[in-house]
Amino acid sequence: MIRHLVLFKLNDGVERDDPRVVAGARAFQELEGQVPELEFWECAWNITDRPIAYDFAINSAVSDEDALKRYIEHPAHQAAAGQWREFATWVIADYPFRSARPS
Repeated sequence: MIRHLVLFKLNDGVERDDPRVVAGARAFQELEGQVPELEFWECAWNITDRPIAYDFAINSAVSDEDALKRYIEHPAHQAAAGQWREFATWVIADYPFRSARPS
């Protein structure tokens, strides 16, 4: 399994209630069920106001690197990520992990 983590930081002056941000968050929330490669999906707004904190997070998992590539190239993912380019920056970490699911 591959864990795909993404942390988003809104650009200076951009607030969570900005209509572009609301639409961008909705686009990511709606990816669950649209992209077959996603074995696990969650996304949410950060609840702390620490200065080093990012604003929005995605925690997801796919079966392998090929599935990760298909997810990244999926039109729904590309459309959602494209919205965020207008108002945020982000960092990504992709790493292998052992699934806790029974075999």
